[in-house]
Amino acid sequence: MTAVSLLVILLGFSAAAYYFGRRKAFAVSGRGASFVRLHSQPGYHGALAALWCALPALLIFGFWLAFEPQIITHVVVSALPESMRGLPPDRLGLLVNDIRNLVSGNIVSQAVDPAMRAAADNYQRLKTISHAALAVTTIALMIAAALLVRRRITPAFRARNQVEGILTLILIACSTLAIFITIGIILSVLYEAIRFFRAVPVTGFLFGLDWSPQMAIRADQVGSSGAFGAVPVFLGTALISAIAMVVAVPIGLMSAIYLSEYASKRFRAVAKPLIEVLAGIPTVVYGFFAALTVAPIIRAAGEFLGLEVASESALAAGLVMGIMIIPFVSSLSDDFINAVPQSLRDGSYSLGATQSETIRQVILPAAIPGIIGGVLLAVSRAIGETMIVVMAAGLSANLTVNPLKAVTTVTVQIVTLLVGDQEFDSPKTLAAFALGLILFIVTLCLNIIALYIVRKYREQYE
Repeated sequence: MTAVSLLVILLGFSAAAYYFGRRKAFAVSGRGASFVRLHSQPGYHGALAALWCALPALLIFGFWLAFEPQIITHVVVSALPESMRGLPPDRLGLLVNDIRNLVSGNIVSQAVDPAMRAAADNYQRLKTISHAALAVTTIALMIAAALLVRRRITPAFRARNQVEGILTLILIACSTLAIFITIGIILSVLYEAIRFFRAVPVTGFLFGLDWSPQMAIRADQVGSSGAFGAVPVFLGTALISAIAMVVAVPIGLMSAIYLSEYASKRFRAVAKPLIEVLAGIPTVVYGFFAALTVAPIIRAAGEFLGLEVASESALAAGLVMGIMIIPFVSSLSDDFINAVPQSLRDGSYSLGATQSETIRQVILPAAIPGIIGGVLLAVSRAIGETMIVVMAAGLSANLTVNPLKAVTTVTVQIVTLLVGDQEFDSPKTLAAFALGLILFIVTLCLNIIALYIVRKYREQYE
């Protein structure tokens, strides 16, 4: 039995437990003169039966599948001939990988001998036994849990309290897991960044003007030490983000004002989803659009005006990135403008103000904290964009503020440094983690500032 089919059976048993638990609750409540009021609604009794049926089985299911490969591999390796067990760790790992590939029908890296074939058969046999034992264990546990809960269903049984308690524990576990995942990401990036800064000074990284992280194979080759001054990378990121925000903020804000204050409900119902479709387009599609359409137009316009325009420019990437960010600015601004009470509009109109004056002097000042917060969040989105810059702005780390030149960004360099087989003891590879740490700190600060502005200057309306 495969893991997917067993999971389907688990869900089916949980649904059946819900049905029979709810039915038992109706049965114990009685009918007519013998009716007894239940402490909890029948749905809570069914939900408790389903939870008790599913959760323990899912926990065993998850742990079993997590530790099953290691246990089976250990048993298979212990049964190998002494000549194979005594191999060095790297060759033994390759042998185990070949055995697994042989079981799954994939290509192996060496000739298949009888011992390897026997090991593969043993692996497949143990895997079959393990899956059968898992199925029997989980199904038996579900049946036992469902019968236990069903026996406890009485009119006084506090099923609602237990359901809410279990759901609270699940929510706490999920939030705790998210926190630990975030901490793990931060610590992993920080650890590798510290290794990088042991080889490259922090001041040289933050204030250096030359970025050339390529490391030579031999010490006598040119550029064997690399250059890790990240100022050109930071400047390129800031330049493209600034161009994007110049495009996105006016268009997004104006569209939000029109949709909130001027557009009819029918037009708004059509236009708002169409604008938000821009947010759902994959960034690689924007990259193609920038490289194949926008960049040639900019280059042709520059040649017509006598300007020197690179084939890949910051202007092309920034313009297309701004188009991509328009829905973020528009949607957030629209939400905050709609949050302004109608009473403020009516009061302004009663004093003789026109609609445009009301928007400029009443609505926008009331909504400006949220709008600024939304703009800062959009800036964070622009800083973290990768595909558009890779395809439209190039990979050259040029120290320039000319939007017609090719530049690069932090995210592009991270992708470039980690492409292919890399050794994580080289400053070239570790530089990606240092860039990631700086990017994380910058976006975190922008998000904190946005939340601070929204909370400090937000108007409280009754």
